[in-house]
Amino acid sequence: MGRVTTEAVIENSGDLFEVSIGKLTADKVRRVVVSDALVDTGAYTLSLPTSMIKELGLYKVATRRVRTAAGTREVNRYSAVKLGIQERDVTVDVMEVPDDCPVLIGQIPLEFMDFVVDPKNQKLIGNPAHGGDWVIEMF
Repeated sequence: MGRVTTEAVIENSGDLFEVSIGKLTADKVRRVVVSDALVDTGAYTLSLPTSMIKELGLYKVATRRVRTAAGTREVNRYSAVKLGIQERDVTVDVMEVPDDCPVLIGQIPLEFMDFVVDPKNQKLIGNPAHGGDWVIEMF
């Protein structure tokens, strides 16, 4: 398949809620723009490096056992963020990876945003089964 990366905007969902109820102004929302987030169809969800989690002001929700290429280990799960890619978005919890790892966009957010990987052109595209449009299958 090759290496597929995409630009992603990641925003603190708690901050977005505070904006919606008038407790915070939109310019105060903690966000990061990642120009080269790695699309990883073998990963489960969104994983962010520790320093980015701190920058976004996320809080630890739980610790979970995960299987990785390096074996089974404990990983911290953090509060939700809004992940935006190509004018589509999803709210998703975050798993922590070390700072030497890239942002990993896994299968759950990809499916919710109705994206697939185009292996020939090494890019993320709207699902061809839906004409490239964003369709959520609810069955």
